Amino acid sequence: MELEKLQKIIAEVLNVDAQEVTMDTTFVEDLGADSLDIFQIIMGIEEEFDIEMPNEDVEHIVTVGDAVEEIKKIVG
Repeated sequence: MELEKLQKIIAEVLNVDAQEVTMDTTFVEDLGADSLDIFQIIMGIEEEFDIEMPNEDVEHIVTVGDAVEEIKKIVG
């Protein structure tokens, strides 16, 4: 469920096809996201899941899978 919601957020921010976003997709290399894009994605995640992601944890997110794991860790 986290992946589907995250795919939608990424598709909206980066204007890509949500189906092309997989757990192994990297934000910078595969999707071409810059720091502002990543900030917008994180804001979308926080709003969608009603969570707050600590900056030190966000810095370690490279792939979509990393983001999904971080969401699961916070949500429980």
